[in-house]
Amino acid sequence: MNTDVRISLYLYEEKYKEDLLAFELPPEQEQFTGLPGETLAEALTNPGKAAVVIVQGERAVGFFILHRGEEIADFYSNYSGAILLRAFLINYASQGQGIAKAAIALLPDFLRTHFPAMQEIVLAVNERNAAAGNLYSRAGFRDKGLRRSGHKGTQKVLQYALDEAFMETGL
Repeated sequence: MNTDVRISLYLYEEKYKEDLLAFELPPEQEQFTGLPGETLAEALTNPGKAAVVIVQGERAVGFFILHRGEEIADFYSNYSGAILLRAFLINYASQGQGIAKAAIALLPDFLRTHFPAMQEIVLAVNERNAAAGNLYSRAGFRDKGLRRSGHKGTQKVLQYALDEAFMETGL
């Protein structure tokens, strides 16, 4: 794996739409996430959601949605300082280069810049999605035992504190 991956995170811009709509995943991955063609339009019309593009060079190679506010209360009860990471994916043609790991590493600073009031990142990963679960664990997301039922089975709710004071309180 390339350890010198150069990528950037950008809030969605129309210039990335064509790349995003061409994304593909094999069925064993697609069952765990939504492709941009399925999730982008709703993210752009929902004021509680922000579409984020992972860019390498001038090309969109990945995508995710950040979701905040009361809408995530059913998902995560301590939602006021939390932002939910959803629909995270790397286009199949760009996988295996360390892009996902690099994007997750950039996420805390991206959030501090664009969503400074957020204290915590949360996400749900299907227990059967071992590759994603390992990625998030290695990136510092913590499994504090929270579980939820998803359409495809049990999901672990993982948490990442954006500031030390928040982490120390255990909230």
